[in-house]
Amino acid sequence: MATPCDTTIPTPPGLLPAGSLWRPSTALASCVWAYMLRSTLGHALADEQRLNHFPATPLCSLTWWLEGEAVSLWPDDPQHLPTTPEAPRQALPSRWVLGGPRTGPGTSWNPGPVHSLTVMLMPEALQALTGLAPAELTDQFVDAHQALPAPWQAVHEQVLAAPNDAARLQALEDFLEPLWAERRPAAAPATQRMSDWVAHLAQRAATSASGRSLRQLERRIKHWAGMPLRDLQVMGRSEQVFFDAVAAQLRGDVNWTQLALEAGYTDQAHFCRVTRRMTGLSPEALRQGILTGEGFWPYRLWL
Repeated sequence: MATPCDTTIPTPPGLLPAGSLWRPSTALASCVWAYMLRSTLGHALADEQRLNHFPATPLCSLTWWLEGEAVSLWPDDPQHLPTTPEAPRQALPSRWVLGGPRTGPGTSWNPGPVHSLTVMLMPEALQALTGLAPAELTDQFVDAHQALPAPWQAVHEQVLAAPNDAARLQALEDFLEPLWAERRPAAAPATQRMSDWVAHLAQRAATSASGRSLRQLERRIKHWAGMPLRDLQVMGRSEQVFFDAVAAQLRGDVNWTQLALEAGYTDQAHFCRVTRRMTGLSPEALRQGILTGEGFWPYRLWL
């Protein structure tokens, strides 16, 4: 069964608890990256505190808004995050939404209090479970009612009818475990580090019997993951620096130049460009946002 993760970083003063992050059962470790739960019910937040900032990611998402709703915000410059809910917006297609991999950062806004549940799925797992190609969902949100096969509609009703979050996750795992056991690709990795998964994906593509030219490898990886291998490698490296920075923060010694060089970036400027591409912010602005910004709860939750 799914289990809640221990909190590494205490909630900064003046901010709500980020929510809860649950790891999947052992049987689903190569299918579900994590479950994310967030509730602002019973809390009075200002408009700008109801922003939600997310980084670029190769993961796919399936989100329920059990209470409340969300809209997507679109900045004029895709490498800068919206700072107010007055940014151009687009309504999401429903309160049950399927999202593909994201090539850049994203921001949503909640008009009022919300209670949400998000399943973060490995891209190749989404394709095995549903027949949907991640590449066709990249940078998109679609109505899960229309996109997902009929069996998913039944589990949707079970999630809505469940009395609490633990029961919702149990209903999801009861549905996913036999389906994944039937459709799981051979040698699907059970890993919680993006860089390890990317390395496995590249190895799997290279040893496939259906062609081994560079172009065929790139095409195969993009079909499986919805993104080119180069972008996936950038994201894996960015995640590693993110965790290294957290460790440095706990020691009280954040040295961006050292972190950048240890991660293999050519210099700090290169590291800053990649971080802005992935998150919409410089490394230091991102660190400050995580420490002081309500809208950066997904980052705090991931810690």
